[in-house]
Amino acid sequence: MLGSPVEAVLAAAAAAGITRVITVGTDAASSRWAASCAGSYADVYAAVAIHPNDVMDAEIVGDLETIGQLAWRPKVVAVGETGLDYYRDHSPPKVQQWWFRQHIKIAKESGKALMIHDRDAHEDVLRILAEEGPPDKVVFHCFSGDAEMAKQCAEAGYVMSFAGNVTFPSAGSLREAAAGAPPDLILVETDAPFLTPVPNRGRPNSPAMAAYTLRFLAELKGIELATFCDTVTATARRVFGIW
Repeated sequence: MLGSPVEAVLAAAAAAGITRVITVGTDAASSRWAASCAGSYADVYAAVAIHPNDVMDAEIVGDLETIGQLAWRPKVVAVGETGLDYYRDHSPPKVQQWWFRQHIKIAKESGKALMIHDRDAHEDVLRILAEEGPPDKVVFHCFSGDAEMAKQCAEAGYVMSFAGNVTFPSAGSLREAAAGAPPDLILVETDAPFLTPVPNRGRPNSPAMAAYTLRFLAELKGIELATFCDTVTATARRVFGIW
């Protein structure tokens, strides 16, 4: 019997061929937990940030300093989820934009990848990245743009990470974006416990189910599955430094 929920999740992922995972913080407390979990498990890495939906509850001094300190830990491989969310009215756009700029600075100073949450805010996200100067490694978490957005990201060298919603029958625009994205600029993720891919839609998501999304994308792009797995793995290693 496995000793903890974390161990159970990792065992299920390993059984699906997924041997390393990144757990993502959305505020100071969950970022500390993510970094601690990464320190406790060899195959777990962390991303740390204040999510744009949570910035109104965050403290500029204490919480921003916490993210800045955590970002330097060896097994913290990204600063995120940070970015802009204009879909939900949890935080004023100007406040989100200020915090996004601070996270960009932390990513550049620490040399870690920037993991972006972008919902209904493509234009401002791209504008702020250009104004601040992007870090060397930029990942659009749970990519939600169309084919034109994917083209702009590819031209900038930004990585697009696709979640299980790309498998949904209604996601035609998202599939067009994935079909046009360069294979070496694609990652696959869960966004667990949300966006569980077909055929498990309606059940809680978990790292093991990323295998379904990966298989779907390989078929969509007409790439042999093993080749696509190797390409996605190489991109993860390049972006996050995971070996």
